[in-house]
Amino acid sequence: MKAILTTLIVTLASVTPALAANANAAKGSSILLILFLGFGALIVVFQFIPGMVLFFSMLKGLFTAAPKKAPAVKR
Repeated sequence: MKAILTTLIVTLASVTPALAANANAAKGSSILLILFLGFGALIVVFQFIPGMVLFFSMLKGLFTAAPKKAPAVKR
């Protein structure tokens, strides 16, 4: 267990500098990246609306009284 933990720590410590971004490399965004991010944002927004409808329907069902049932008639 100690060997696995040591290996994991060494691996993460050596990878950390590779995750840093170079400020000179990020000069601007292409139109494809902007369109991709916009498409993702549209998906999130269009899934948010039905989610809110479902949430408020659930709240309405929780806080309204159940309809009274007529007593069963025995024959």
